Amino acid sequence: MTVPDPSSPQAEEPADLWLTPAELASWMSVVRLITRLPWAIDAQLVRDADLSMVEYMTLAILSEAPERTLRMSVLAENTSSSLSRLSHLVKRLESRGYVRREPDPADGRFTNAVLLPDGMSKLESAAPGHVAYVRRLVVDNLSGERLRRLGQDAERILQRIDSPAR
Repeated sequence: MTVPDPSSPQAEEPADLWLTPAELASWMSVVRLITRLPWAIDAQLVRDADLSMVEYMTLAILSEAPERTLRMSVLAENTSSSLSRLSHLVKRLESRGYVRREPDPADGRFTNAVLLPDGMSKLESAAPGHVAYVRRLVVDNLSGERLRRLGQDAERILQRIDSPAR
């Protein structure tokens, strides 16, 4: 991915197709972060709360929704899951008594996911350890300004990912 040797046959390709050594080093740090951070958070949640990261996120998103209820399609989008994957996940959460599915009263073609009291209790018991771990790994490692900039940079990248002109 670095700039090719000028004597190589690939040297005639435009230079902007290749990363400079500094860009490559930064990119590889980002790759390691986006690979290892979700794994670390997932491992902590499974170990301490018997919830995967996406299960925790699902409960957390539902906890903040009006009446703790969301359409499955909206929940899938908010958890960055396919509707099929989310359906399997919600089925597991249903079997544990944390959520239920029901037809959307506004439009019966849709299904809602509803956070149940046991799901809220599970989220509340998992949250302190999860937040402490996120603080230790990320928040407390950065100044307030660097954390703010990291969030802004992440949003800029997400907007590019979500842009229809990908």
